[in-house]
Amino acid sequence: MTDEVGVVTGDLTVTTEVRGDRAGVRVQYTGAEEWYTVTGSPLVIVAGNGEWLHAAMVRAVEQGLPEGLVGVELV
Repeated sequence: MTDEVGVVTGDLTVTTEVRGDRAGVRVQYTGAEEWYTVTGSPLVIVAGNGEWLHAAMVRAVEQGLPEGLVGVELV
């Protein structure tokens, strides 16, 4: 789920941008120019530098996030 266009499916690219203690998560259709904010982003980073968060987001997007990041446990 994205803020701008709702649900996106298909071949997606994920980016996680860390700024201070927050990480913004965006997706795009692979090869497209437009990026979309995953609903619920930015997330607060409570430990580490955000690399684990990016890996968890890639796994979560692969599994589908129909509600965005609302209620997601990234473990």
